[in-house]
Amino acid sequence: MKTIRLNILVVLALLTGINASLAQFIPEHISNTAIYAYLDELASLGIIDVNQAVKPYSKSYIAGKLQQASQSKSKLSHRQQIELEFYLQSYRPELTTVDKIQWPDKLNIFKKYPHIATSLNPLGFHYKDSLFTFSIRPIYGIDYRSNANGTMKHTWGGLDAYGTIDKHWGIYASLRDNYMTQILAFPAYLTPEPGGNYKINEGGRQGGDYSEMRAGITYAWKWGDVGLVKDHFTWGTNYHGSNIFSGRTPSFAQFRLHMRPAKWIDLNYVHGWLVSEVIDSSKIYTNADRQRLPYKPKFLAANFITVTPLRNLNISAGNSIVYCDLDGIHPAYLIPVAFYKSIDHTLNHGTDNQNSQMYLDISSRQIKHLHLYGSLFIDEFSIKRISSKEEHNFFSIKGGFNLSDFPVRDFSLTAEITRTSPITYKHYVAAATFASNKFNLGHYLSDNSQEIYLALAFKPMAGLRGVISYTKAIHGGEYAYTHTPDLTIHPWLTDLSWSSSIVEISAQYQFVNNAYLYASYCYGDVQGFDLNGNTAQYYLDLFTPAFYQGKTNTLSLGFAVGF
Repeated sequence: MKTIRLNILVVLALLTGINASLAQFIPEHISNTAIYAYLDELASLGIIDVNQAVKPYSKSYIAGKLQQASQSKSKLSHRQQIELEFYLQSYRPELTTVDKIQWPDKLNIFKKYPHIATSLNPLGFHYKDSLFTFSIRPIYGIDYRSNANGTMKHTWGGLDAYGTIDKHWGIYASLRDNYMTQILAFPAYLTPEPGGNYKINEGGRQGGDYSEMRAGITYAWKWGDVGLVKDHFTWGTNYHGSNIFSGRTPSFAQFRLHMRPAKWIDLNYVHGWLVSEVIDSSKIYTNADRQRLPYKPKFLAANFITVTPLRNLNISAGNSIVYCDLDGIHPAYLIPVAFYKSIDHTLNHGTDNQNSQMYLDISSRQIKHLHLYGSLFIDEFSIKRISSKEEHNFFSIKGGFNLSDFPVRDFSLTAEITRTSPITYKHYVAAATFASNKFNLGHYLSDNSQEIYLALAFKPMAGLRGVISYTKAIHGGEYAYTHTPDLTIHPWLTDLSWSSSIVEISAQYQFVNNAYLYASYCYGDVQGFDLNGNTAQYYLDLFTPAFYQGKTNTLSLGFAVGF
């Protein structure tokens, strides 16, 4: 009966001509990997098309893609059809234009009131009228890990809320407090774990605490949206960590602009207020017998333009600059279609330049079931180095494929490799590094590194996803960014300082739309090596938390509500 009512809701949305792309922009956070994996699966089948190189998607965008998939339901497997209905339930506010709640939920304690409701799927409180839509949902989670090196427990809790006003405005806020008995993501650690701004041993207890506040106000129209937000984002197609913008830094404030004036072109622009954590000695002052140590201001301007010359073929290119030492925000860097390196040469003529980057991303799904992709990140590009046999530009290159639902339905195979040359992501000016809160904005392995990632995923039933993966990562010698002549001829992975081999078996079950259980077993072999006068243990401590050092067998269990 619930399925029938849900299908009626979808039909009503189609009949009323609702287009989710015209609705307000409320981001679906990148940590909601289940919905992103499902949309990726639909795209590989040719049911929908997505620009996977730019995340997060908006809730209305996702709702529109699910609505589009419902028109090709007969092409989906039984499991995919059930998951489609499952996810449609979560995006009901985006799929209806009526001014009252239409959620047939047994846990609705406000059945006599048409504008308010409580629900289990998703868990939360909801309000809707002709002008205003609002949802508030709990956040809670626990992650427990154990191996021969000890135990680690990560707990978090908070609230997530979002609302839409009229046809254009969106507003959202998400606050969570985190506590970890062992910190797994310091800036120097070579781990894909998301970073935080930790208070170490707060209140005398072991580990660290950190708070993560994400929020924003946005305005959307027919072919674009704009917003002032504090959040995470990723640029660059990937299945195991982007090498352009990875999204693993603590969230930072940003002005974001998205425009899609035609189906074949898509522009994304960000101006961010990064956190340098570099003390500005000229602004130190004493207040109430305490010395105030302000940080130097640090900004990011970045654009990413995607062109779709053929269906299911996306070619994206962009550039960015991290700048400081100017009198606040410079208006030239607020131009969303500019080439910032050229602007830098004008603004800093005759002196040192800022830190600029360029990047390219190609994603092809023109063969059904097969996703081919690659991305290139270039740091401090110089034309003269291209023809040099000894010098090299600083770059990171990623390539891979994902084969989905072929030759066996509900299975997918991913293979991905990332190689990054020495000095990439680094800069000689501490306040102009490609980082925020000292966490690298790019690939988690930083420079002079390589990663090979293989994964076989299986979805035996709706909501359940199992993955067997192998990750081999290596890191070479550490080189400082100096202006010596040999800066561009450092050897690439000729000597190793660190290596990691990980085999993991994991499973996640999403039993309601914003809640899931997960478990994993992981065999890891993480080693350091004697290099450049430093011991193997020095590099092991520098790049790896004690919990994962050496050969380990780690069992992880967890539960979470909210993303």
